[in-house]
Amino acid sequence: MNDSKQPGLIDSSASNPEEKVFPVPAPLESHGPARVISMCNQKGGVGKTTTTINLGAALAEYGRRVLIVDFDPQGAASAGLGINAHELDSTIYDQLVANKPDVGTIIHGTTVHGLDIVPANIDLSAAEVQLVNEVAREQALKRVLRPVMDVYDVILVDCQPSLGLLTINALTASHGVIIPLETEFFALRGVALLVETVERVTDRLNGSLEIDGILATMVDTRTLHSREVLERLEQAFGDKLFDTRIRRTVKFPDASVASEPITSYAPTHPGAEAYRRLAREIIARGDVA
Repeated sequence: MNDSKQPGLIDSSASNPEEKVFPVPAPLESHGPARVISMCNQKGGVGKTTTTINLGAALAEYGRRVLIVDFDPQGAASAGLGINAHELDSTIYDQLVANKPDVGTIIHGTTVHGLDIVPANIDLSAAEVQLVNEVAREQALKRVLRPVMDVYDVILVDCQPSLGLLTINALTASHGVIIPLETEFFALRGVALLVETVERVTDRLNGSLEIDGILATMVDTRTLHSREVLERLEQAFGDKLFDTRIRRTVKFPDASVASEPITSYAPTHPGAEAYRRLAREIIARGDVA
């Protein structure tokens, strides 16, 4: 089936001649190995979980098999996809500290075809203490994910808002990093430290790690402040700044309350199309097959 014919898959980017057009990708003939992408920013409230859920759902709509790894003790990604992780007997924490992890036993399906999730809850907050004396402690997540690398096309890791051992684990397991960044000046302050951390992990732990892109979130182009921040991002990051912008809208929290991605909660909303456009852009860049 041609994905462009499916309900909700509207390439509205073509309506504005100033915007780049990213084509609807062809379906895949086979799946795997996965590209692991960490959604990372030590500042909270910048749209990491929103982006993880909705980018994952958009990629799944385009026929990619996607696994989300909730790697935040708050468990927001799990809740946002309808998983009550606090009632689960086993989560990502148990796999990280297990002698012989078997991540397949804790993967949960979602309402989106092709989109699965590894849940997390508050137990994950103890992982840094548990792992601190372990051999190859930075590679615990990489070891957990190894058995399912050939099952999925994309694995998205929703990191917690810190640069601690869990985030280092995520970066060590990843091929790429996407940095969601709210378009306000205070959000810019910590980016240099995050980029420095990525460079250190690349140098010492994971030579294949690279920054896939900076994603401008919560954009309100009606305000001079937002437009000025966008200009600074373009100057600082150039081609690393995604062409797609995620505008501020109440539909994102509404979708979270409904425990589903905006692509299914409000499939024709501009916010849903923005994440489909981001998925097409990432595929067009070659970051994802």
